[in-house]
Amino acid sequence: MKKIINTDQAPAPIGPYNQAVFAGNTLYISGQIALDPQNGTLVSGSVEEETTRVMQNLEAILKAAGMTFENVIKSSIFISDMNNFARINEVYGRYFDEENAPARETVEVANLPKFVNVEISMIGVL
Repeated sequence: MKKIINTDQAPAPIGPYNQAVFAGNTLYISGQIALDPQNGTLVSGSVEEETTRVMQNLEAILKAAGMTFENVIKSSIFISDMNNFARINEVYGRYFDEENAPARETVEVANLPKFVNVEISMIGVL
């Protein structure tokens, strides 16, 4: 049985999907980009600012599900330019204890929604 998770503290879905879905004790979080949940505008500026907003959106969804970043077991990071990897990774790393960090892949893609620099999805367990 699945349970849908949505919060107004993260951007509302703009298509036929939800922010996250619980299946048993596993939470699957849809990819998040740097949209401000209050007004739906794209956070512009540096790739660090974008990544911070993405992580804040993910944190809000985790919180709505009764979780924290400590519950995350897998992250998928999609970036539009591998030259930004170190900058994105530096911000991402602030949210995890290196010893208990989740499994992860980082993939450069041809494009992302709204032409952003980074999109991140996560899987967490209770």
